[in-house]
Amino acid sequence: MRRLFISVGFAALLAAPVCAQVDPAQAAGPGVADAGQTEPSYVHPEDRMRTPPPVTGQTFPTELGSRERANYLRYGVVFTPAYSDNVLGGSAGHPVSDMSYSVAPIVAIDESTSRTHWVASYAPGFTFYQRLSARNQADQNASLTFSYRLTPHVTFSAEDVFQKSSNVFNQPNFGFAGLVGGGAEVPNSSVIAPVASRVSNFGTAGLTYQFALNEMVGVNGTFTNLHYPDPSQVPGLFDSASQAGSAFYSLRISKSHYVGAGYQYQRLVSYPGAGLNETQTQAMLAFYTLSPSSHFSLSFFGGPQYSDTVQAPVQSLNLVPAEEKEWNPAAGVSMNWQARLTSLALSYSHVIAGGGGLVGAVHMDNGMVSLRQQVSRTLSAAVSGGYTQNEIVGNLVTLANNNGHSISGTASLHQQIGPYLSAEVGYTRLHQSYTGIPVISTFPNTNREYISISYQFSRSLGR
Repeated sequence: MRRLFISVGFAALLAAPVCAQVDPAQAAGPGVADAGQTEPSYVHPEDRMRTPPPVTGQTFPTELGSRERANYLRYGVVFTPAYSDNVLGGSAGHPVSDMSYSVAPIVAIDESTSRTHWVASYAPGFTFYQRLSARNQADQNASLTFSYRLTPHVTFSAEDVFQKSSNVFNQPNFGFAGLVGGGAEVPNSSVIAPVASRVSNFGTAGLTYQFALNEMVGVNGTFTNLHYPDPSQVPGLFDSASQAGSAFYSLRISKSHYVGAGYQYQRLVSYPGAGLNETQTQAMLAFYTLSPSSHFSLSFFGGPQYSDTVQAPVQSLNLVPAEEKEWNPAAGVSMNWQARLTSLALSYSHVIAGGGGLVGAVHMDNGMVSLRQQVSRTLSAAVSGGYTQNEIVGNLVTLANNNGHSISGTASLHQQIGPYLSAEVGYTRLHQSYTGIPVISTFPNTNREYISISYQFSRSLGR
C-alpha cells in the first residue's frame, strides 16, 4: 500500500505541470504574469528555487571551486598501498597488522546540458594482502548522480553509490560526492568492521515541482542495503536494509531564505541470524535554510518522530519477542561552503536511523565535518572526521550491550606531480566502543597509513 501511495504521488506531481505549464514564448518576462494565464512565468534561472538540503537526501559536494569542472571524460588507474595495525579485529584473538595493495582502473564522465547534469564513475579493481591472502577480493565501486529538468518547473534528481570490497577504507577517491549531507534521512555508516567482505548500496531519488514563484513541493525516496557475504568474518554484526519516503513543502520568503515542512516515513530492518528486527518511524519536520548563493547553505530541521519497533525471537542472541513504541525529538543542522580555494561541509543530526550492521535501529547522534584547502597551485590538504553515538531503539535490555560510539578522522595531502600524475598521502585513526560486538570490542582502535598514486587523463566533451 505504501509503495502504491508513493507511486501515485510521483504520478500526480508529473501530471500537474502538464496542465498548468506556462508557455515561455508567451511570458512577458521573469516573474510577470500574462493577462490570459492563471500562473506567473518564472522560467528565468534566477527565479528557480533551490531544493533545501534537509529534504534532498543527497550529500554535499566537496570539490574546490577552482577545480569544479563539467563536460569532461576522465580515465586512468589508482594504486594504493596501505598499512593497518588492526586488520582482523577481535576475530584473531590478538592484534594483526598487514599491508594491503589496491589497484583500481577508473573511468568517470561529467556532462551538462541546458536541462540535464549527470556524473558517473566506475572503478573495478582488486585488493590483495601481503599476509592475509584469504581476504583478497575483487572490488566494485560505482557512483551516479543525475539531475533532469523535465519542465521549467519540475526537476527530477537521483543518486546511487555501490561498493563491494574487503576493506571500507580502500575505496578510490572519485572526487565527486562528499561524505557530509544535510538530510533528515541519514544513512548510518559509523560501525566499521576491519578487513571483511562487504557490499553496500545507497540510493536516493526525488521530484520537485515549483508551482509558484516562491513555492515548491516535492517527494523523495531513499534506500540502503548492507550485506556481509561471510558472517564468520564479522561476529556481532548483521545485514541490514532501510527504505524511506518523504514529502515536503518549501516557501522562499526572500532571495536567500527558505522555510518549510515535511513528512517522513522510514522502515529500518536488521537480520540477526534467522530473525528480523524491524522499526518503522514517522516524523513531522519543519526546516529553515539560508542560501544566498549556490556555493553556500546553512540549514536547520526539527520535529517529533514516532517509532514502532518489533523484535523477533533469536535464540542464539537470547532475544525474546518484544515491541516498543515511543516518541522522540528529531533535529539537525548542516552547512556547506565552496570557495575557490576552500571547501567546508559539516552536519549534526539527532534522529532514529538504521543500525548499519548493529542488531537493530538506533537513536543516532551523528556529527561529520570535511575540509579541503588549496595550499598552492599543485598542493592541497584535506581533513575529515566524524563522531557517532548509537543507542538501540527501545528499552530492550538484551540489546543494551550493542550501544556504543565511533570516532574517526583522516588527514591527507594531495600533490599534483604533472599533467597526468598525482600522489596522496594520508593517515586515518578509528576508535569504536561496542562491548557486545566481538569483532570490534577486543581491539577497538585502528591506525592506517596510505599512499595513493594516480595516473589519469582528462579531456573535454564537445557540446
